[in-house]
Amino acid sequence: MPWPERVRLRALLTGGDRLHCRPKRNLPFNLVNHYGPTENTFVATFARVAPADNEAADDPPIGRPIANVQVYVLDRLWRPVPIGVPGELYIGGDGLARGYRNNPALTAEKFVPHPFSEIPGARLYKTGDLVRWQADGNLEFLGRLDTQVKLRGNRVESGEIESRLNRHPAVRDSLVLARQDGEGRKRLVAYFLSRQVPAPPNKELSDFLRTMLPEQMTPSAFVGLNAWPLAPNGKVDRCALPLPEQLNRPSRRSFAGPRSQVEKTVTKIWSELLGSARVGVHDNFFELGGHSLLAVQAVARLEESFKIQLSVRSLFEKPIAADLAREIERRVANHAPQRKPGIVRVSREAYRVSCLSGEAGGQLLKHR
Repeated sequence: MPWPERVRLRALLTGGDRLHCRPKRNLPFNLVNHYGPTENTFVATFARVAPADNEAADDPPIGRPIANVQVYVLDRLWRPVPIGVPGELYIGGDGLARGYRNNPALTAEKFVPHPFSEIPGARLYKTGDLVRWQADGNLEFLGRLDTQVKLRGNRVESGEIESRLNRHPAVRDSLVLARQDGEGRKRLVAYFLSRQVPAPPNKELSDFLRTMLPEQMTPSAFVGLNAWPLAPNGKVDRCALPLPEQLNRPSRRSFAGPRSQVEKTVTKIWSELLGSARVGVHDNFFELGGHSLLAVQAVARLEESFKIQLSVRSLFEKPIAADLAREIERRVANHAPQRKPGIVRVSREAYRVSCLSGEAGGQLLKHR
């Protein structure tokens, strides 16, 4: 819907929720994005949002701190993180509240001692929000730390996946959760609101994310919705989100154990590295929770077991156990030492005849 030509508005200020889109270039006023929890008198950072020509542009940043506000992006040991590395946002400054009324335990948990201040009693507010510094000095909001998922021993930032998925031209908004499949394994599921009908296929979204994220952060399933199911408070009711059909039932493919010594070795190594009690020959290394670091370890152990050279790329190209086993068998056969021809015993009479005919030298070379 276009704005009136004679609009008198000079600036539109947003806040209170995450801003996912940028204005068009013909917007007749400035769009300013604000971020700030109530514990810091509502506003802590701001950013003038630059326009974009396409809807797939990055989410608008939450900007820089306003006057008299301090912001820090810290890791779990309260150390500042480099540019581009996710961390928790801490806020300090003149606008910080003293704590929660009649709740000293929560106050002590959220209002922590200021590790970088020389002022006695100075505090920082622990927001629980996941952010990172951009190269231009603005903060990028990634999501909440309490939505962080631990999947097969790896910490996965669901907010970062959502931020990347929202860049797809057909995705208006998204939400990533860890759900259990029909076999009791945790899988990442991405729910999204589509801009088009029909919604983009799973493979298109999966391939899109793989260009920006590691394998373990790529969801196993994508579910397109017309609207979010809402709780009475107006927030997304996560419990009402449907379980994808492909996760709601056990896999139709029956378990198949190793049939050869090579397959047995491959599945045994995978089982030990992935912490999975049962690995079949039709299982996919990355679907079981493998990632690039584990792939390096798997390849090193396979090279040691079979005395061959095997690149990590081979595992990415053949992530199915049976396929990788066949590739290993092929390489073992190609690198097997060639048997040298044995020495043939020649009688004295045959040797004497060959000498008379001038063939002795050839016979000696032939059997050497």
